[in-house]
Amino acid sequence: MKKQFTVTVVQSNLVWEDVAANIDHFDKLLSVEKLRSISTDLILLPEMFTTGFSMRSQALAESMHDRTATWLKEKSVALNCAIAGSAIIADEEKYFNRFLLAQPNQELVWYDKRHLFRMSSENDHYSAGQSHQCLEIQGLMLSPQICYDLRFPVWTRNPLPTEPGHYQIQTFVANWPARRRNHWLKLLQARAIENQCYVVGVNRIGTDGNGVEYCGDSVVVDFHGEIILDMKSKAGLGHITFDLDALTAYRGDFSAWKDSDKFLTDT
Repeated sequence: MKKQFTVTVVQSNLVWEDVAANIDHFDKLLSVEKLRSISTDLILLPEMFTTGFSMRSQALAESMHDRTATWLKEKSVALNCAIAGSAIIADEEKYFNRFLLAQPNQELVWYDKRHLFRMSSENDHYSAGQSHQCLEIQGLMLSPQICYDLRFPVWTRNPLPTEPGHYQIQTFVANWPARRRNHWLKLLQARAIENQCYVVGVNRIGTDGNGVEYCGDSVVVDFHGEIILDMKSKAGLGHITFDLDALTAYRGDFSAWKDSDKFLTDT
């Protein structure tokens, strides 16, 4: 496992239900020229970064071979780093809010959002994911989660270091409304403390097609629960490098994980 790992957080407004416009925007924002001076390992985009949080799943869904997935793979190769965000994906006659992670070796892996936001009827338009995923990037293990998943600590819990699925970084890509920003910030800190890991929360800014306002607050939280990167409401890129040796040392010195209760989720 690497001793250091750099993450680039992308906080941006989104063009409502316009895949082409959003991809064009992020393609320019993440140009090789702009990132030449940054040696990053992972770029994280918001939830539904090509459409905004739309319930028009049938009209907007793409396959795993369409423009969004293809662009992620191409951008990963061009920038020589992993890149991820969620999008509306059709798969076997179902529609998913799917976290897609592309790596320079052309590998594309994913996680389907487990907890669908019923207050916006997401559960009426999408199918829930049925399994955890723990994704490997250069020997580092990452737990991908999407927005509403943040409220469910049993689902997002870090397994023991000796168990499959144990991770060092947990990510939440989101379209989290400004009116609940207090929940967003406090829950991200709680997940970092209880799981003894780095947590990255990537949110959008602006107003969507339903009039919902977003204030960003994309943050990175360390294993002490301290915010070490705060994008506030500013559009743009934020970069942070994790000290993985410090994380390992902390887990050794404060080994609360050894006293974890043993239970299983329903999948």
